[in-house]
Amino acid sequence: MASIRKRLFGPNKDQIAYLVDYRDQHGKRHVKTFATKKDAERWKVDALHEVSQGTHTAAAISKTVEEVWRLWITECDANGLEFSTVRQRQQHLDHHVAVLIGSLRLSSLTAPLIYQFDSKLRDMGRSVAMRRKVLTNIKTMLSFAQGRGLVAQNVARGCRIKTEDREAGGPMRPGVDFPTRSELNTLIDKAKGWWRPFIVTAIFTGMRQSELRGLAWSNVDLDKGVIHVRQRASQWNRIGPPKSKAGKRDIPLTPMVVNALKQWRLACPHSELDLVFPTQHGEIMGMSTVVGRWSFFLRRCALPHYKFHALRHGAASLFIEYLKWDAKKIMAVMGHASIQLTFSPYGHLLGDLEADKDDMAKMEEAIRSA
Repeated sequence: MASIRKRLFGPNKDQIAYLVDYRDQHGKRHVKTFATKKDAERWKVDALHEVSQGTHTAAAISKTVEEVWRLWITECDANGLEFSTVRQRQQHLDHHVAVLIGSLRLSSLTAPLIYQFDSKLRDMGRSVAMRRKVLTNIKTMLSFAQGRGLVAQNVARGCRIKTEDREAGGPMRPGVDFPTRSELNTLIDKAKGWWRPFIVTAIFTGMRQSELRGLAWSNVDLDKGVIHVRQRASQWNRIGPPKSKAGKRDIPLTPMVVNALKQWRLACPHSELDLVFPTQHGEIMGMSTVVGRWSFFLRRCALPHYKFHALRHGAASLFIEYLKWDAKKIMAVMGHASIQLTFSPYGHLLGDLEADKDDMAKMEEAIRSA
């Protein structure tokens, strides 16, 4: 049960507060103070519901956001979560969460407070992408806390960060977002040494840079013409599984890739890790090495400064245009965790452009003949 009573305070006893007196699911008594009776009544209803569900956490014993965030990071680390992910969550705590909302009690968090927090990040100049990552981590942290009885509900679950239309990138285009067919041919013709099998494999498989750097010969079947993506090399040169379950996939190879890898295998430096693209000393190739070589290579080819990731987009466009693969097939080969990740950049390529052109001509003819 719970009751609300009025309390007078101040030097002249002319100020009013409203106290909610209640017992939690463990029978322990608590009192919470409000400025208005309406706020007290609203909170009382929610609190009694939480008590009946056995999920209520009293504000007096609720941990702060920072305390729970640190518990969450410790749990992530103990469970062997990827180093880059744990590091990102620690950075979000140090630079954003602890500064702005770290001292708040977890039980006092509300959706409006989450949106206020995001507004402060925006005012600090944080990008939409960064703010979304922080919000995602808040949601995951609250799910962790909820599962351990530290908070009744995940108040951030329904929060969203909208992107204005002018911020959207739009459909990807050859020659702008990824190399054209002519430019891809230039890359293939100009690549020499170990760089040639590296580039050719990237162009025709769409593998991520981290997956190429972590690729092992044991996962390359040149007889069957397939690469089994089962591991990757992180930014810190640590070999581990792909970041998602969908990342583990099999990719068919073109004859050019098979031949390039066969030739390269004869010259490939010995690697204790059995790497396909190791350094001269057989170690994991650093990400900075690939980025630097790629930048130099584009200048030598007199091509626009595409990011290396543009080769992945180029591969997807080839799969769609020449192999006529549907969205589900593209999703599987590219290792996308959801179909939305496939439709977002490539959805316009999956349509029948010629049919659309014919339909538009028919629509025009119908209007003109009316």
